[in-house]
Amino acid sequence: MDRVDLTLPAGSVGRQADAYAAAPLLNCLLREVAEPLAVRGDLRVHRLPSGRLLRVRAGRRPAGPEVHAAGTWHRVGHTELVKLVAEELRRHTGLPGGDLPAEMIDSRDAVAALLTARARSAAPADPYLRSEQSLITGHPSHPAPKARGGGPVASWLPYAPEAHARFPLVLLGVREDQVAEEGDTRALDALGTAPPGYRLLPAHPWQLDLVGPELAAPFADGRLLRLGTTAFDTWPTAAIRTVYEPGRDLFLKFSLDVRITNDIRRLWRRDLCTLRRTDTAAAHAFAALGPPAAWLSDRGYRTAAFAFEELAVLVRDGLRGHLLPGAVPLLAAGLAEGFGGSPLAATTDPAAWWAAYLRQVVPPVLTAFDDHGVVVEAHLQNTLVAVDGAGTPVQALFRDAEGAKLLPDVSRAAGWERLVYCLVVNHLTEIAAALAEHHPGLDPWPAARRELARHALPEIPGLLGSPTLPGKTNLLLRWTGADGADARYLPLPNPLAGR
Repeated sequence: MDRVDLTLPAGSVGRQADAYAAAPLLNCLLREVAEPLAVRGDLRVHRLPSGRLLRVRAGRRPAGPEVHAAGTWHRVGHTELVKLVAEELRRHTGLPGGDLPAEMIDSRDAVAALLTARARSAAPADPYLRSEQSLITGHPSHPAPKARGGGPVASWLPYAPEAHARFPLVLLGVREDQVAEEGDTRALDALGTAPPGYRLLPAHPWQLDLVGPELAAPFADGRLLRLGTTAFDTWPTAAIRTVYEPGRDLFLKFSLDVRITNDIRRLWRRDLCTLRRTDTAAAHAFAALGPPAAWLSDRGYRTAAFAFEELAVLVRDGLRGHLLPGAVPLLAAGLAEGFGGSPLAATTDPAAWWAAYLRQVVPPVLTAFDDHGVVVEAHLQNTLVAVDGAGTPVQALFRDAEGAKLLPDVSRAAGWERLVYCLVVNHLTEIAAALAEHHPGLDPWPAARRELARHALPEIPGLLGSPTLPGKTNLLLRWTGADGADARYLPLPNPLAGR
């Protein structure tokens, strides 16, 4: 990536950053603790736990927050909004909230840095990479979706997908008797050359900076060697710690000791030790489904026994062995966010486009669940939708065995709730709203109801008839310090009902 000026201008970029950061925070606040009161044109009025009234401009990205005081409405900037949220949540929960207010500020400042960097860098020519690197808003219902651990901008910006970054990986040599691995990791041995008695282990340079002091002893005693860097660049995807190398068609997922949304993004030992079982079950389910649906398998992992989680790297299937001929993969989250050349915005027949989208995305998830007991985490960031030359969806590809669940490890009811949240609330609701924004007059929900009704799962009638859907409480989860893997839900209005 080109060198950029890291100073954050107080003008248009600052205002844009405020708006980008406020929208997901408002989504959380309004969803989780506010009471809707009135609709006045495109304005929505809500009562907060303190009794204060908050007014916003409606939409999937609420904007222009105002608080009513002394008989009039007062505009609230992002800093004031963070203060307001903190006051309301302390009252609502009785808890101080830990580091979350600082994370909200960090998220806004990160957006400003990303906008500055994007203005001076070129987006990838490849539409797939462009879609992966498009997420300036990010998770639309998280209080701090772009927080980067509070570190200085210079420490993380060179590795930020939203800044159109690309970079080589650091190559390490791990002494053979210290290697820990499982599954198929052969792709790692083709990344360079290790000296006799050592195995190659690529490392994400940001992660190596973060854990560097912990590795002083293994470097000193020869258990670990520095072997330079790869001869090629890799592209960070939307997940930040997962990179793609197009020439080798290879995805690699790393540990990253930084909180991003709800979790410290480390490859935890507990997850790595169950990965093969989960991935095998998911791969079997999709093999039984057959094309065009596809599962991008997490083939195996390699690490060092003395830094098991810190240096772990996961090898994931590339795209080419799964894609239909001529199909172009795009990240679903990128379709919701928007990027140059998006077929969602460009289609001239949005109803047909949406029907094709549903036909590719919905059946594999439901069938994997009902026939094979695999709960695919089919949210926007784990789903790729491939389109043909006309931009019509023709295939869906799913990824991330780490996030998938198996029955009966979780109950069918819990698995179904997770599936509905990921597929319907997180995924279809966002794509439907983006499509309707670009194509006013389209009602996407009758088609979604018809697609779901085609499937004979016993849970479908309840889904279509329920007045509510499960909405994950990301703001309250973070405020109360819950484990990042926890999922707690509150009822949201069901757009599928009564269609």
